[in-house]
Amino acid sequence: MKTISVLGSTGSIGTQTLEVAEHLGNVKIAGLSTNRNIKLLEEQIRRFKPEIAAVADEKAALDLKVSVADTNTKVVSGVDGLCQVSTHKKAGSVVTSIVGIAGLIPTNAAIDEGKDILLANKETLVTAGDIIMKKAEEKGASIIPVDSEHSAIFQCMQGGGAVDRIILTASGGSFFGRKKHELENVTVDEALAHPNWSMGKKITIDSATLMNKGLEVIEAHHLFGIDYDNIEVVIHRESIIHSMVEFTDGSILAQLGYPDMRLPIHYAICYPERVSSIVERMDFKKLSKLSFAQPDVDTFRLLSLAVWAGVHGGTMPTVLNAANEAAVELFLEGKIKFLEIAEIVEKHLQKHKKIINPSLSEIIDLDRQIKEEILR
Repeated sequence: MKTISVLGSTGSIGTQTLEVAEHLGNVKIAGLSTNRNIKLLEEQIRRFKPEIAAVADEKAALDLKVSVADTNTKVVSGVDGLCQVSTHKKAGSVVTSIVGIAGLIPTNAAIDEGKDILLANKETLVTAGDIIMKKAEEKGASIIPVDSEHSAIFQCMQGGGAVDRIILTASGGSFFGRKKHELENVTVDEALAHPNWSMGKKITIDSATLMNKGLEVIEAHHLFGIDYDNIEVVIHRESIIHSMVEFTDGSILAQLGYPDMRLPIHYAICYPERVSSIVERMDFKKLSKLSFAQPDVDTFRLLSLAVWAGVHGGTMPTVLNAANEAAVELFLEGKIKFLEIAEIVEKHLQKHKKIINPSLSEIIDLDRQIKEEILR
């Protein structure tokens, strides 16, 4: 029996994690959390009977306490509540699927307690990769990636061998093939119409801008200790090959599967074992082609801006991430145009004076300052 806590249990990754756990049958849920979706969290509490549940929104937490007063689940709130879930004594592993930098503090707290991290929160390593990876090594905590691309790389590396290159595949998002002038007046609904994946709004917009792939480049650098020069991005519209690893002898290993996040979630929970899953099996007779293309970094500038920020390090990735989170929020609210997301990010990168070795508190403060400046 494995026992896990799930941060962000009402989101796309969180709900699929609970589906996988229920299928496996030998996974107990110690803790759950949401931002403010207490209706779904109440359903999850009654179904999975966790010992603790956290709601980031403190007012919503009060309402949940009333709703689940007849259960044995303790309801907590705020950042402290998220940390109580991530450090629960019975949880051996923590699935971190909170969107944005909000996942950083509870993930760090879990590592402090030696918990293994099933990582589905890019921003933790994007903003504080050096700190988190060093602490995980010191505490003996494993970090197992859940993102489909990093899970693919992780799986390909299990056989060992010296790595020459990581090849991250990208779907290209909603606007693949379009040029800048064709994106000037695209709508939020058009940007959210992802061709292959069903994801939350923020990550879907990041996919449309290619920022998502830029964040993944930074994350891959920290997870696998690979130089930025040896991480390549290719567009693969079918989303069948989830990423590839090239070894020093020229051999390339790839991990394939239909677009289904339940597979990397399943792998992370069961690692290092492989157990029968609920995902659809590949039928190669039905595959007409596997195509590849270079990303258009002139049109989708956030990819190159992200790599630039990663190479320069320090607080640059924090600025990149904070400005992007705020700009995406404005776009989703209809307050800016699609192309203005990249303009806002670039502006803040250009004017920022880098801190070379920031502390967690400096990272969190900087994130807050940038978002306040953009959203005010």
